[in-house]
Amino acid sequence: MDVFQSRLRSAAGWLLLVTTLMGMALLLPRSTFDPESVDFILLLGVIGIWRYSMGAVHFVRGMIFLYLVFPWYRRKVRQLGEQAAPSHVFLLVTSFRIEALTTAQVYQSVIREAIACGYPTTVVCSIVERSDELLIESLWRQMNPPERVSLDFVRIAGTGKRDGLAHGFRAISRHLPDDDAVVAVIDGDTVLEQGVVKKTVPWFKLFPNVGGLTTNEFCEVRGSYIMSEWHKLRFAQRHLNMCSMALSKRVLTMTGRMSVFRTSVVTNPGFIADVESDHLEHWRLGRFRFLTGDDKSSWYSLMRLGYDTFYVPDASINTVEHPPEKSFIKASRKLMFRWYGNNLRQNSRALGLGPNRLGWFTCLVLADQRVSMWTSLLGPTVAIIASLKYGFAFLMVYLLWIGLTRLALTLLLLASGHKVGPAYPLILYYNQIMGALVKVYVFFRLDRQSWTRQNTKLNRDLASFSRWFNTWSSRAMTFSAGSVFLALLMFVV
Repeated sequence: MDVFQSRLRSAAGWLLLVTTLMGMALLLPRSTFDPESVDFILLLGVIGIWRYSMGAVHFVRGMIFLYLVFPWYRRKVRQLGEQAAPSHVFLLVTSFRIEALTTAQVYQSVIREAIACGYPTTVVCSIVERSDELLIESLWRQMNPPERVSLDFVRIAGTGKRDGLAHGFRAISRHLPDDDAVVAVIDGDTVLEQGVVKKTVPWFKLFPNVGGLTTNEFCEVRGSYIMSEWHKLRFAQRHLNMCSMALSKRVLTMTGRMSVFRTSVVTNPGFIADVESDHLEHWRLGRFRFLTGDDKSSWYSLMRLGYDTFYVPDASINTVEHPPEKSFIKASRKLMFRWYGNNLRQNSRALGLGPNRLGWFTCLVLADQRVSMWTSLLGPTVAIIASLKYGFAFLMVYLLWIGLTRLALTLLLLASGHKVGPAYPLILYYNQIMGALVKVYVFFRLDRQSWTRQNTKLNRDLASFSRWFNTWSSRAMTFSAGSVFLALLMFVV
């Protein structure tokens, strides 16, 4: 019955979306759809088509990787057979302030995979609370793994995920693993799909220079319908972008939910230091350490150390998402602030590695991340200015264009293998505008960071003048950049 109701709601949503777009088209003057007219609707698309060019390139590259290149790679992995087997597998799980039901689901899946993979395996639990340890021990006794599977606890203070990872990496180092061992780093809200270990660990034998790889993600959201759809859309887009970057072995993040590394990487003191105490020297904000963004730090460290990165689209995990707020607007804004902050803090120094290390396409993608905050605001700003100056029809044309293009983008996501819903076109546009505004805000406040799972913020202990200068210089630069952007568009229009 629930499946039927879900399908009925989805069908009603698609019908409402298409009907709304048709209604908007009927309200516009007939000249809008006349190819001879100067205000032909496609002209609006021509003006902004370059904004979609990067997305089109990612889509084509992603399809080439997903349906042509990766299947060929997978056949080569199968041909290796037992030669691709690792000497040992470490499953490092970090848990802090996650509800007991989710923790139980996660560790059941981890222990199940340790048993099913057939390799000598050590489950390393980086935990804070004694209650988590008791829960894990109870599950361990119930599932009764064989002797080749062992359990190792690492108790830490609740000082953040970076410390939890660093202590876990050092615990793995004390096992003295050889070069053929691998480490899977798993977040405390990540449930492993069956077979994910056997699907990921052989790739290190096929690609000797791959230092880390990450996996496909699906999610279960403990929140509202719109929050659930928002997360699912994000994972569908992530899948296509990961496939695109994997074509050149330059996946741009080692996702904290589950990524797999060579042990020679995670036992490298330089890599551990990058994850534990990563920091940035900013020309205006000074030196500050990174509170969040361990996935970006690990990626940057791999690039700096000379490794490649990869993506395995047929190896899946399920994440249990707990929105930080009941309100969709507040929750999405908080999450965007954390995600985009992590991205922008790594962006400039990653570009400093240069095309010789990253490749020209990766440098182009990183540069596009810096300008997309402004290009995303270009269309709505011009449409509003033009409607105020020349008439409301300009805004209606723009909204119709947004509806049609977002509908097309939603349908293209079907090729990713992820399900799509009727709310996706609206969420895509919401992400464009809200995401751009958050990026602009955080770009001038890179030192401001906070977790969403726990109420932890970066305290830099700055002098009163330094705090005052950072606050007001950030406000002044945000206002100046926004004013210049708006003035240029008003001049052009």
